[in-house]
Amino acid sequence: MDFRGIEKKEQGKFITRYDIHYETVDKKQKTYEMISRDKDINSFEELHGKVADAVVIITTNETGDRILINKEFRLAPGEWVYNFPAGLIDSGEEPEESAKRELWEETGLELYEIDDYIGTSYSAVGFSNETNVCIVGKARGEFRKSTSTLEEIEPVWVSKEEVKELLKNAKFAARTQAFCYMWSRS
Repeated sequence: MDFRGIEKKEQGKFITRYDIHYETVDKKQKTYEMISRDKDINSFEELHGKVADAVVIITTNETGDRILINKEFRLAPGEWVYNFPAGLIDSGEEPEESAKRELWEETGLELYEIDDYIGTSYSAVGFSNETNVCIVGKARGEFRKSTSTLEEIEPVWVSKEEVKELLKNAKFAARTQAFCYMWSRS
């Protein structure tokens, strides 16, 4: 693959759409459509995120026998999907601060212990260069409605047996599905 250039196509409030122009090994000219959180990409090097755009929060309850997942209505698929709490990292925030803020905003819970930090990964590598980091820890408190009227979120604590049942029939975000599968079998 030989990079030929990048062209900004459309600027939205939260994402920007680009066309990446390239040449294949058999000399065919191709265009790849992508979206990004970065509003000003002009080179191949700028495609690679330097800092994470978002945080994903993976938490268990205080005893560690239940994992927190959100059942949330997502507009892109037009249905309810199970997903870990997550959100954008605000300017000037460290990922741990974002995790605490996002968890509280989405669920009303307190992230009181951080056990691990999983490094940067891509959210949807097939069409975006958005990156996230995962914060793993423990949460406590009482559920309450999201502070945002733009989100329909129902947080739930689930046991390993409940996760196994959900995995058979419910729709999940891919990263949540993979992690829950492994957690339910540990």
